[in-house]
Amino acid sequence: MTTPPPVSVPGAAALRQVGRLFALAGTVLVMIPRRPFQVRELIQQFWFIASVAILPTALVSIPFGAVISLQVGSLAKQLGAQSLTGGASVLAVVQQASPLIVALLISGAAGSAICADLGSRTIREEMDAMEVMGVSPVQRLVVPRVLACMAVAVLLNGLVSVVGVAGGYFFNVMLQDGTPGAYLASFSALAQLPDLYVAELKALIFGFIAGVVAAYRGLNPSPGPKGVGDAVNQSVVITFLLLFFVNLVLTAIYLEVVPPKGA
Repeated sequence: MTTPPPVSVPGAAALRQVGRLFALAGTVLVMIPRRPFQVRELIQQFWFIASVAILPTALVSIPFGAVISLQVGSLAKQLGAQSLTGGASVLAVVQQASPLIVALLISGAAGSAICADLGSRTIREEMDAMEVMGVSPVQRLVVPRVLACMAVAVLLNGLVSVVGVAGGYFFNVMLQDGTPGAYLASFSALAQLPDLYVAELKALIFGFIAGVVAAYRGLNPSPGPKGVGDAVNQSVVITFLLLFFVNLVLTAIYLEVVPPKGA
């Protein structure tokens, strides 16, 4: 008597991949406080990620802040609320643009390199050799890379906020005949410290997502060099999708929990 073939459920493979990704994220969170700490690997990865991401991030933040400031300034001028341009553009840069810019560039520049490095180690069976020797690949290789992504994201978020706000200020004052006093006054009237806190929290979470997704795809590539290249592309795409979805959820929660200044 032959057994019937297993019934394939549509979307089951995708659900398995999602489950494995969440399992890896949970394993990373559990292993972060465990000894031995890979301090040397963490410092090397931190320096590598910062060196490849800091210049592109700073260069991207200037036109991004300028575009937001020009668009908000033009709209505010049409509505007769040009004095509020500074506060609106700064809040858009600090709350939304800065964490996303940092996370996207870390994912594209550093995450792809992390995925390629782990993927090449996987197809050479280095991960299996480490497990045979009793060394956890997640604790030895993944945890330092994820922590480095999180630390660089938090630090670069401050840099992007400063550069983006300065670029928006320059373009608003020079190109749209805005007054420096009104720009700074509207910023201080609308902005509050929780805006900066939620931006840093977003950067921390986005860095964690970028590192975990890159590590997951690097640990599970298809066989051969082509599989590593495909894994790198998939890691960047998956990270982008997750970042925008998580940003939507965090923004909605923040706007519901934290009241606007002066409300």
